[in-house]
Amino acid sequence: MADRHNRDLDRAPAPLPEPLPSKCVDTHAHLEIVTNTEPDDEAIGKVLAEAASVGVDRVVQVGYSAEQSEWSVRLAESWPRVLAAVALHPNEAPVVADLESDLKRITELAKHARVRAIGETGLDFFRTAPELRQRQRYSFIRHIEIAKEFNKALVIHDRDAHREVLDVLDEVGPPERTVFHCFSGDAEMAKECIAKGYFLSFAGTVTFKNAPQLREALKLVPINQLLVETDSPFLAPMPHRGALNTPAQIPNTLRVMAQERGEELATLTEALSNNAERVFGSFDI
Repeated sequence: MADRHNRDLDRAPAPLPEPLPSKCVDTHAHLEIVTNTEPDDEAIGKVLAEAASVGVDRVVQVGYSAEQSEWSVRLAESWPRVLAAVALHPNEAPVVADLESDLKRITELAKHARVRAIGETGLDFFRTAPELRQRQRYSFIRHIEIAKEFNKALVIHDRDAHREVLDVLDEVGPPERTVFHCFSGDAEMAKECIAKGYFLSFAGTVTFKNAPQLREALKLVPINQLLVETDSPFLAPMPHRGALNTPAQIPNTLRVMAQERGEELATLTEALSNNAERVFGSFDI
């Protein structure tokens, strides 16, 4: 992961978009990769201030390893408009030296008041070799159990494993609030997720020309099950695909979402802000 992160830091950030008509939330970001600093560094403050200047005044910082999840909690402690999610990424879990020890660290972090979700966890058959997938599945199940034990939302990473992820959720039973981060399925998968009450979160990929299936899925999602995210520093939305992504790019994604759904931008922005607080709770507590 380190090499990939270093490559992302080499990219220039996308220019700031036109501000939103009301406040909204970036429900999935990795700010440690954006800034490569300590969580209380002024560089974090600059990123958050730029986002707030265009209407994105709250951010959910998401974990992918035990160490980085601890960093995420410190970030949420340092900045009042940031909440944390903690987990072992599905590509991380099968290769850590001591999976049980790291899962214990995630369990301890889950008790923190500023930790509102367990994620990103799930299944990824794109990067994980077949012989490691059972270990990945075990980790996913353990994360689901942690989310239910502490009444936290579950944030799912799903890549090339749509059916398997849905089947595990059916088998184990989902938490009360389950989010498919950076939704990558088609309309049929969206229908199944909607029927089961899951939240679908869309990132900059929904703006890409080669993703018509995402836009078709987007149109089906009831407004009260919809979220928006950056997954920064990855997946900068059009018209700045390939740039360094930050939470300030949410307006570009939201404008495409509103256009595709035939909704007023202000209506969609307010609804998604409310949805984020339904999933993750108040940022003021």
